[in-house]
Amino acid sequence: MTGQTTVRSTFRYTRDTGVAPEVYFYEPPPGTKWREAGDDPREMTVLDGWDRARSFSLDREGFALCEFHSTFQQWDDDGAIRARFYPDVTEFVRREVGAKRVAVFDHTIRAQSNVGQTHSEHSTSRRSPVMNIHCDYTANSGPLRVRQLLPEEADKLLKHRVAFYNFWKPLKRTVEERPLAMCDVTTSTEKDFITMKLRYRDRDGEIFVMRHSPQHRWWYFPRMTPEHVILLKTYESETDGRARFVGHCAFEDPNTPPNAPMRESIEIRTMAFF
Repeated sequence: MTGQTTVRSTFRYTRDTGVAPEVYFYEPPPGTKWREAGDDPREMTVLDGWDRARSFSLDREGFALCEFHSTFQQWDDDGAIRARFYPDVTEFVRREVGAKRVAVFDHTIRAQSNVGQTHSEHSTSRRSPVMNIHCDYTANSGPLRVRQLLPEEADKLLKHRVAFYNFWKPLKRTVEERPLAMCDVTTSTEKDFITMKLRYRDRDGEIFVMRHSPQHRWWYFPRMTPEHVILLKTYESETDGRARFVGHCAFEDPNTPPNAPMRESIEIRTMAFF
């Protein structure tokens, strides 16, 4: 990758009104009213990260770019992804972050062909790209996820450092349309994050969305290929100054060619125990 690309695009921030935004993953009861996120669009500069790709740190900026090579191609088979791709991701993340143990717990294929499935409780592995700025976990929902997935071990595991990392990569071709952008954690504060409620039929969850700040610095890797992966830190138990939550989203790249193929990517969510 050569040359420096700086673009301007609209990012979907969320206003801080004191009322938590919500999203329903099922048809709510008639008359239910809720506040949606992404109601404060702002034009922001997005910087090309290729020239300094090796300097990004999960513990500083909250994301990192790595090389990743795999022959796996069965992206339409969720069972094959779990059986044959998860083990490679588990070992890769464990090695990259220096964890004692890594557990993969789900994945999502992002493609425009999945539009309309975003809020379906039956389509968690097939969705369209998320345009609202968000982070997948909060200080509350991170530990709760450990307890939900590893109930018998959770007390012991949560006595030590725990971090969640998203593994994000293109599937079959170069990403030209709606690439992933990350908000540099060194330019945000925890006060910039707003809790958003996730309403499922059998439980409630929560993630973070973000309020706007002119201090935010956004990065992306234009024309990213399947031989690269972005790691994003979506939860960190330590409060010693290292990155804990990284805001991220897809965005409309003004340099996208008119007939560019729609983005296809996979994100795999992992828990790392130290």
